[in-house]
Amino acid sequence: MYNRRITKPVYVGPVKVGGDAPITVQSMTKTDTRDVESTVAQIKGLEEAGCEIIRCAVPDMEAAKALPDIKRGISIPLVADIHFHYQLALEAIKGGVDCLRLNPGNIRDPERVKQVVAAAKERSIPIRIGVNFGSLPPVGSIGKTHTQHRLADGVNLLPKAGQHGDGQYTVVDHMVDTALWEIGILEALDFDLIKISLKAFDVQTTVEAYRRLAQLVPYPLHLGITESGTARSGSIRSAIGLGILLYEGIGDTIRVSLSDDPREEVSAGFDILKSLNLRQKGTVLVACPSCGRADINVVRLANAVDEALKGIAKPIKVAVMGCEVNGPGEAKDADVGIAGGAGRAIIFRKGQKVRVVPEAEMLTALLEEVQKV
Repeated sequence: MYNRRITKPVYVGPVKVGGDAPITVQSMTKTDTRDVESTVAQIKGLEEAGCEIIRCAVPDMEAAKALPDIKRGISIPLVADIHFHYQLALEAIKGGVDCLRLNPGNIRDPERVKQVVAAAKERSIPIRIGVNFGSLPPVGSIGKTHTQHRLADGVNLLPKAGQHGDGQYTVVDHMVDTALWEIGILEALDFDLIKISLKAFDVQTTVEAYRRLAQLVPYPLHLGITESGTARSGSIRSAIGLGILLYEGIGDTIRVSLSDDPREEVSAGFDILKSLNLRQKGTVLVACPSCGRADINVVRLANAVDEALKGIAKPIKVAVMGCEVNGPGEAKDADVGIAGGAGRAIIFRKGQKVRVVPEAEMLTALLEEVQKV
């Protein structure tokens, strides 16, 4: 039975994250944030794809100063992604962003973190503590400044999850300790508008880090597998890592990080949630893989249906099946389904056979029935 971890919710703009709120799907822009027009255009496309929270990189002060104009042009909450320079966080807060992402691996001066927290607290802006394997503080130097360079910091020498002996200090330990260090600063300032992420490319390390922290703090968790790869390989890696955690009840908001159009990240995110029956937004397509028994071109029809259904937001299950073995049963289990035969197909709606159509009319007829649901 699915038992979701109980968390203290925060609000990113009007969007509730954690508590009893639905698990949200996020993405991140891939434009130059300083280019307001291109950034807003990309976010508009993401809004149409269903994205619920968007994050923008803030590499310099020019980008930070562009955030108010970006925010005015979009409808979903805006998160400022901050690394290295705490002044950029202060400018983003001044510009009215809905949330900050701070990296405790590269903003390690407690006094500067305190300045950011004070400003965020004044405006009730939540902070995501974003721990990434690729930017962890040096081993033995959490919260210390002016330490060795990341390439000589010893992090890569630490054993990953499943590769360590008893009592060894691991990457998981270091990720969790890094998060707890910054959580401690925020809590000491009576600030609890906190989200946390602990991302790595290695799935087992990521899963173990989230499991560990989930037992220690009450805050919502943002899930992700960092630098997961291209649309195909990255979606698979993310589905495995995020799927394990979500199935265990861990996770309140997700991003599928892909080397692709950010709309693919949103699509993959919802597909993961729908596969676990955690969200019902948009369509679910059931399609047989096809084989030598198929009497119709199932692959071509399934892809055509998938493309046609992308703009539909209502939760609906559509089945495209190719033969008499599983076809009728699966098609009847869907809201709308089609089971192909020799030169014709049967269309089902809510388990009832409604039409028999010739092969040439299958797509049109199926979509007509979808509109009636």
